[in-house]
Amino acid sequence: MKPVLLIILTTIALQLQAQQLTPAELKDFRLRQDSLKKLAFNIVNDQSAAVRFRSDSSFTKIMVRALLKQHSFQFPFDSLQSISRLYSEDSVFRIFTWQVVKDDNYCRQRGFIQMKTKDGSLRLFPLRDVSEFAQAPVDTIANNMGWIGAVYYRIVMKEHEGRKFYTLFGYDENNIRTTRKWLDVLWFDEMGAPVFGRSNAFTFAKDSVPKPPVNRYLLEYKKDARARVQYDEEAGIIIFDHLISESNEPQKKYTLIPDGDYEGFEWKNGQWQHIDKVFDFKLKDGEAPVPEALDINKQKINTPPKKPATPVKKKTGSGS
Repeated sequence: MKPVLLIILTTIALQLQAQQLTPAELKDFRLRQDSLKKLAFNIVNDQSAAVRFRSDSSFTKIMVRALLKQHSFQFPFDSLQSISRLYSEDSVFRIFTWQVVKDDNYCRQRGFIQMKTKDGSLRLFPLRDVSEFAQAPVDTIANNMGWIGAVYYRIVMKEHEGRKFYTLFGYDENNIRTTRKWLDVLWFDEMGAPVFGRSNAFTFAKDSVPKPPVNRYLLEYKKDARARVQYDEEAGIIIFDHLISESNEPQKKYTLIPDGDYEGFEWKNGQWQHIDKVFDFKLKDGEAPVPEALDINKQKINTPPKKPATPVKKKTGSGS
C-alpha cells in the first residue's frame, strides 16, 4: 500500500473511531486535548530547557488523566503535532513517543503504549528510556521499563508461527555529533505485556562477510547527514542508506555519511535478513532514493518532531 494511501486510510479510520464516541465524550476529550497542545509544543520548541522539562512533566500527568477516561483509545489526539502517535495495523495498540532535549549532548525519549480493551477501560504501559545505561543496546531484550528510547515514525507488522511482531522505525537526536535511527521489534508476551527486542531479529548470515545477528538494529551517523530508514511497501523490504566514513575511520560514528548505495532487510522465516546492496546502481549526488515511498518528509504524520533551538553553542571541529 502506498504511504499516502495508508495515511489517508488511517486518518479516515481515526475519524470513524472518534465518531463512535458520544457528543459529551468528544467534547470532554477535545477540551483535554486543548490543554495538552501548548504543553506538547513547548516540550519540543521552547528555548528554555527548564520549561521543556516542566512541560514534559505536566503533559504526562494530564495525558494519563485523559487516557483514564473510558473509550479514550477511540480519540486520536491528532492535534498534538509535536507528539508521535502511531496505531498498529491491527489496532491492538497505539504508541505515543516524544523527545525532551536538555542541550546538544542530552536528549531523552518519553512515551507509553495504550492497549485497546473490549470495555474501553485503560491498559497503559509507560516507557522508561534506559539508553544512557545500556552497555549493549543492540542486544538487549527488555520490557517497557528497559526501553531503548526513540521517537517512532512507522510500524510494520509481520507474523511468524502464530505470533505478531511489530517492527518500529525510530529516530533519536542522540548528541551534538551523531543522530541515530533504530529498528526495534516489539511483541507481546503471554500476559499481554510489551517486550522490546527479539533474539536474532536482524541477521547478516547471507552477507559475503557474515556478522553476528542483533536483537535490534542501529544506524548511527554524522549529525544532519540525513540518512534514511524506511519501508518499501511494493518490494516488502526495509531500505536504508549505506554509510561510509569521510575520514576512513568507520569506528567514529560522527564521520559516517550516506554514499548513494542502499542496504536493506527482508522478512524471512521470522527474521529480518540483511541485503547487502538493494539496488545494482549508484544514484547521482542530490538524487532521492528511487521509490518515492522512501521520502519521509512527505509523510508528515510520521515525521519525528524537530529538535528545539538551544542557547548552547556548538563547538567547532566536533564533527557535527
